[in-house]
This record gives sequence, C-alpha cells and structure tokens, in this order.
Amino acid sequence: MERYRTVSKEASAGFAERRSRFIGCAKPARTEREAAEFIRSVRAANREARHNVYAYVLRSGQTRRCSDDGEPRGTAGVPVLDVLLKSGVTDTAVVVTRYFGGILLGAGGLARAYSRGASLALEAAGSVTMRACFPAVLECGYSCYGEIAPLAERYGGAVDGTAFGERVTVTFHIPCEAAEAFRQALADFTGGKCTASFGAKKFYPIG
Repeated sequence: MERYRTVSKEASAGFAERRSRFIGCAKPARTEREAAEFIRSVRAANREARHNVYAYVLRSGQTRRCSDDGEPRGTAGVPVLDVLLKSGVTDTAVVVTRYFGGILLGAGGLARAYSRGASLALEAAGSVTMRACFPAVLECGYSCYGEIAPLAERYGGAVDGTAFGERVTVTFHIPCEAAEAFRQALADFTGGKCTASFGAKKFYPIG
C-alpha cells in the first residue's frame, strides 16, 4: 500500500532563548518550487530578522535541502533537517526565523535552539498520512444511491461529492489496491447497470 506522512497544515510556534526570539514555521510542500515560495514568504514576513534558516524534504527525487542562512556552518540548517528526517514526514518545508537578541549562544546552543524551533513547528502543524487512490465518478439511479457510499467505504474509499439530477452523480476516491475489487462489487450489486470511471492516481488523507 503506497502511503506517506506529511504535515497537515501550515503552522508556526515560537520561543525565546537568551533574548533571541525563534519562530518555527512548517508547511506542506510537494515540489521545490512550493518550498521556495514558502521560504520567500516567511522571509518577506520577517524582513528584520537576522536569520531565516530552512530545510525541506520531498518525495520527488528523495530531495533534501537545508541552509544555515548566515549562522555558523552546521549549527542551524542541518539540525532543522535532522528534525524533519527523524519525524518521518516528507513533502514538508520548515523555516526557523531568529531575531537576534545580542547574546551569542555558541554552536551547541544554536543547534538546540533551531532543533527546538523545528520541532515546535511540526507539532503545531500536526501530521497526516496520505494514501494512493484513484479519483472516480459514477452515475446511478436513486434506488441504489443509498448503498454506494457504504460500498465505497467497505473498500477503504470515501465519497467526495454528490450531484442530483435525473440520475445521481457520485464522485469519490478508492485506494489503488482496492479499485478492481470495488469495480467488481459495484457490477455485482447493480447487475452491471452502474460502472465507475477512474482517473489518474492521486494522494488523499486517510481518515
């Protein structure tokens, strides 16, 4: 079963450490372009900050990137990236902003502070498991409409929308590995009068 974990939403959290203020921000990002846009937006919102350290992990190409953004090498970007990797999430970008308070933290102190900022950001964003599914659509009569959703759910799917006209149009998604079994069950249930059209694979949150 093809699945992965990512953050569920954009979120931020902060703390103070020896007069410096750290703000961790996390957001889902499926491409390097999305990650770069997120990093630019955080920088734009924190123009007076001394550093905007970032890291991101993408499923595409197993991409891993990080930047110390002016902090001593290895004290900021790598710790943020390490938090991301240990959390098990992917398709995720994190930026930890530092407003310098005038007191040096040392290499160890910086690493701990940036790690904490990243951890707080991920905690605030929460996580969700994404599963590979086929989006689908079918038309059915009103007499069997009430059984379509329970049938899809029986095979791990979920209804995304319903339109009522002369017939009922149901849009839904079904796990890729269950699609063929669902197709057969639908044919058996409706006597072959109702079939579903499946689209290209996409990822949907579980639950």
